[in-house]
Amino acid sequence: MDDLEPIKRKIYEIYGQRVMFDHDLAEIYGVKTSQLKRAVKRNIRRFEGEDFMLTLSHDEILRCQIGTSSWGGSRYGAFAFTELGVAMLSSVLSSETAIDINRKIMRAFVAIRHALPLLATQKDIENLRQRVQALEESTRAEIEETRNELSQVYEALTQLGEKQQEPLPEIGYTAIQKRQERGKK
Repeated sequence: MDDLEPIKRKIYEIYGQRVMFDHDLAEIYGVKTSQLKRAVKRNIRRFEGEDFMLTLSHDEILRCQIGTSSWGGSRYGAFAFTELGVAMLSSVLSSETAIDINRKIMRAFVAIRHALPLLATQKDIENLRQRVQALEESTRAEIEETRNELSQVYEALTQLGEKQQEPLPEIGYTAIQKRQERGKK
């Protein structure tokens, strides 16, 4: 299905619909855009309804930045064909080449439609990745705080250990005798 990749890259989403533009289709079919548009206009009844074809204004074309000419944009409106509209093109362009190309285009639309659950899964994975990253960052902060506290405890213990402790006074019978002997001297 590698031969579908160039076609898949020419399928866009506009106004919530996946479409292919007239100039891309003309290139794929190996005809001039004007020829394709003439054939569509001669059979316009086949393309009535937004579920078959959208007509984009000059401003919409510029916003999408498609079909730009050396004049800074297409001088005419562009046709954007939905999946149904592309299927209808096969009846308007009835050459063998058009039929073969149309099959590939239809397969590309289907491949994209089947990839949508995968794309949603990738979004879910990205969401999970961000959540794990946030958790790791908060955990790092807690670990760093605990490290600082342990470091302070270690430092305090070290200071206590280094302090010269005065010997504890001796107690009991032997201590009394030693004190008495020292007093006699």
